[in-house]
Amino acid sequence: MMGGLGGPGRMLETDKEKPVRVGATLARFWHYFKPYWYAVLLTVILIVAGTVAQVAAPFLIGQAVDCYLLPQSQACSYTATPGGDTAARLSGLAGLVGWLLVLFVSGAALQGLAFFSMNWAGQRALRRIREDTFEQIHRLSLGYYSRNEAGNVMSRITSDTDTIQQVLGFALLSVISGILQIVLTILAMLQLNWIYALISVSVVPLMALATIYFSSQARKAFRKSRREMGSVNAGLQESIAGAREVQAFNREDESIEQFRRTNAANRDANVRAASFTSALNPVLEALGYVAIAVVVLVGALSALRNQPLLGTAVISLGTVVAFVQFVQRFNQPIQQIAVLWTNIQNAIAGGERIFGLLDERPDLLDTADAHELPLIEGRVVFEGVTAEYKPGEPVLRGVSFSATPGQTVAIVGPTGAGKTTIINLIPRFYDVTGGSVTIDGHDVRQVTAASLRNQIGIVLQDSFLFADTVISNIRYGRIDASDDEVIAAAKMAEAHSFIERLPQGYQTVLGERGGGLSQGQRQLIAIARAALANPRILILDEATSSVDTRTERLIQRAFDQLLAGRTSFVIAHRLSTIRNADQVLMVQAGEIVERGTHEELLELRGAYYDLYMSQFRAEDEGAEMARPAA
Repeated sequence: MMGGLGGPGRMLETDKEKPVRVGATLARFWHYFKPYWYAVLLTVILIVAGTVAQVAAPFLIGQAVDCYLLPQSQACSYTATPGGDTAARLSGLAGLVGWLLVLFVSGAALQGLAFFSMNWAGQRALRRIREDTFEQIHRLSLGYYSRNEAGNVMSRITSDTDTIQQVLGFALLSVISGILQIVLTILAMLQLNWIYALISVSVVPLMALATIYFSSQARKAFRKSRREMGSVNAGLQESIAGAREVQAFNREDESIEQFRRTNAANRDANVRAASFTSALNPVLEALGYVAIAVVVLVGALSALRNQPLLGTAVISLGTVVAFVQFVQRFNQPIQQIAVLWTNIQNAIAGGERIFGLLDERPDLLDTADAHELPLIEGRVVFEGVTAEYKPGEPVLRGVSFSATPGQTVAIVGPTGAGKTTIINLIPRFYDVTGGSVTIDGHDVRQVTAASLRNQIGIVLQDSFLFADTVISNIRYGRIDASDDEVIAAAKMAEAHSFIERLPQGYQTVLGERGGGLSQGQRQLIAIARAALANPRILILDEATSSVDTRTERLIQRAFDQLLAGRTSFVIAHRLSTIRNADQVLMVQAGEIVERGTHEELLELRGAYYDLYMSQFRAEDEGAEMARPAA
């Protein structure tokens, strides 16, 4: 969609509150882990082995009590010589303790290896997520960025991926290990005494209800927190980019206050999320103590009274000790998951935002039957073109004109008339809503965008330069250009002389957006970049409006060479460019009201004449006075 007259509207979009399928989000994460399935499988094997070692320990501790400390009459499953004299019991106990040490050490080692394997796969999955997000940022149409703040988009690939990174290592491994430990512990308890096991886990439904409630509330809060973090980043990016304007208009206090408000909203969302996650842990801990109390009470009554438990065998003291250990191992991962659930919920919320961006469909896509645009001559035809940014609010109305190869077309008119919209339709930054735009007979909607834009050069009023060397900024127009070709383009743009005066010449590294250069110098480098691309069609959007008169004369001489043989479209507010144009289009309210050469339109004494009298006459008279007498 498009915005108001002359350019995109500022309709900021925010993440909509909607039911989120956590399972679908987790499935999307698995898509990125799938290429590293072998590492994930190794991690699972290591986790299973390490968890089995941890779960086996309570059995041995129970055997130590029943077979060596307080020998019972029942058979001891994990020892060869239970009971006996003191020396034998001490020897057997020492062997059993040795096995316990082996279990603890091997369990810790297996957990460490599992952490490394999981982190190895997780970092590679995260790299693919970042790459896909970055590619999507470049795939989205310009209309998306007119509706979304840059800082909000940036937060998807920075803070949102950071929240995922925090989970892909220790947190995710701990949760998976904890869930497995819970399952294996329950199975071990059921095997040892199923009635006693059911009584021991009687508080699990309460734990489950508490976890479901608190985690769902935390997820909502973290989702809001991620949105508010995007607003903080957007405000920060805008404040940095507009620092000069803020200081020039003495609006530091207002800017700081606005940041405080967005930061406070982010703080409140995080506090609410933390309140739910912090409340969950003590609730689960209290229920865990209840479970231990139940185990001790029921087991002690059975052991002291020497009575079977609901038809099962009498519970020995060793079994009570083993079950206390089991319950502790059962409660520990539950509480650990509760603590880590903050990161898990945060990562899920961040994943939702990232996948939401990845699911965003670009406004403009190559059609299924789009073909490569062959080398063009540069004949451009607008036929009955209508365009609108918002439905029902046309920006262009029935625009028709043609430009022959090598012709220079100047587009003039008041602000908001639709001049920029016309030139944006040629490289298909936006689509027409009616009529057609063709180049050498090819509808721009039926060719691939890459092959179309490869043959179009653009110089904007505020051209963007990268924080890189001067030579790299010029070479951006054609990556495979040699140094000599870059220098030749700079000479054509009259930029070579000032570039040589820079501290490191062409190797001088520029600041952000060309910092360290004047506006005119930045514009000359942008013109050199366009010259290097050697396009068949050239678009100049007020390309000389930010340079002084002397620099403009230099640029104009360069344009005489650059425009030769190319179809050019020029939006200009200076008379010199318009005078040399083969065709001038006077645009008002989205329509071409007059067309012809500069002299022809002056003779009409219509809309162009009025514009000339109000805007160009003083410039024309100054140029006449500056000419030397014959």
